[in-house]
Amino acid sequence: MKKQFLLVLFFFVSCSYSQSVTDYKAVIVPMNYSFLKTENQYRLNTFTKFNLEKAGFVAFYNQEAIPSEYSDRCSLLFVDVIQVSGFLTTKLYLTMKDCNGKIIFQSDVGKSKEKEYQVAFTEALNDAFKSIYDLKYNYSGQKTVNPESVSAEPEASKTVSAPAAKVETPVLSTPKIISKTDTNLLYAQATVNGYQLIDSTPKVIMKVFHTSNKHCYIAVKGYIQGVLLLKNNEWVFEYYQNEQLWSEIITVKF
Repeated sequence: MKKQFLLVLFFFVSCSYSQSVTDYKAVIVPMNYSFLKTENQYRLNTFTKFNLEKAGFVAFYNQEAIPSEYSDRCSLLFVDVIQVSGFLTTKLYLTMKDCNGKIIFQSDVGKSKEKEYQVAFTEALNDAFKSIYDLKYNYSGQKTVNPESVSAEPEASKTVSAPAAKVETPVLSTPKIISKTDTNLLYAQATVNGYQLIDSTPKVIMKVFHTSNKHCYIAVKGYIQGVLLLKNNEWVFEYYQNEQLWSEIITVKF
């Protein structure tokens, strides 16, 4: 009886000190994952940050300058994407760890049976993000800030403030958009995570994935990843290629 009481007490205390993702101000996304050969291969790291921001998180890359208000590492979560071995199936899941390496959240395993790596990784990661969107993240403000971090904040502000102004400069300028139109009519076939757009052959030309905005899809066309947006009653595929923003009007029937 005494052992049972102690076990219940231990469980209660553990739960009292457990952390939730809502206790953390922001998340840090690495520029590479262990299963990738190069930085941001298949644009998976960009895709991760994009989805986290869509889910309500404040997200930074681990290589960018971070504002001083986020200087306390223990107020941040550190993201990683893990590949699970599977026969003829690509499987990925996402973890969020605190500053001590403890896993605070682990997503469901996302799956894809696509053969092309670009499409398979994107589809699997998009599937894993369903459980992150279900969190309905909203920062609670309850995370305790370490005193050491607070005392170091003025120094961090001096260090970060100068480059921060330079980083913001390109954001203010709108990149020149190169436009083109694809007149071939595509037909949308529903998939688990969105649609595949096929031509009259039929051949899959593009795959699009749901976001929280019904007029915006994450899109993959061959090895190009971007977004499919509804603008002025036209579907537009926007993507970057060689540091240039392209905007392609897509004729599609949903």
